[in-house]
Amino acid sequence: MPHLILSVLGPDRPGLVGALSATVREHHGNWLESRMAKLAGQFAGVVRVAVADDQLGPLDDALKALAQQGLVVTTAPDPDRPATSGAVDAPPRQLHIGMLGLDRPGVVRDLAHALAVRGLNITELTSRVRSAPMSGELLFEAQVALAAPPDADLDGLREQLEQLADQLDMDLSFEAAEP
Repeated sequence: MPHLILSVLGPDRPGLVGALSATVREHHGNWLESRMAKLAGQFAGVVRVAVADDQLGPLDDALKALAQQGLVVTTAPDPDRPATSGAVDAPPRQLHIGMLGLDRPGVVRDLAHALAVRGLNITELTSRVRSAPMSGELLFEAQVALAAPPDADLDGLREQLEQLADQLDMDLSFEAAEP
């Protein structure tokens, strides 16, 4: 059964997830996993669904019709769907990074670049700007989940990230899950 990735965006209001899930179910689809959030008055999400081949077109049409309710949905094939045959690669190592420091432009860009040059994939990024408790200065806080190849040089990565944190004057936490 094919898997699709749905990208969802619209002004936040009650009932959006209900409309989306009802549309998937009406086309005999199975909601497999999702990440959704409200940010700045907008509702955004990514959903992975499984649906029969003969329902791909009708489901896509029905999802596009949700625009009448203010919800824009785009679909794409799931690139991570496991192959049905062949050798299975070793699972990636799971890493977690936390950063906290004074807010400044370019923090996400610098962090993303440092990870990309090492071939690390950001699987989840959560960030926010908040006021410091005593001074009221703006602090930038980020939590990053990563997938690293099993043979990744974690000591070298930690050293590079510590150097970046020093340059940005930020606190860094680094945690690698045991393989």
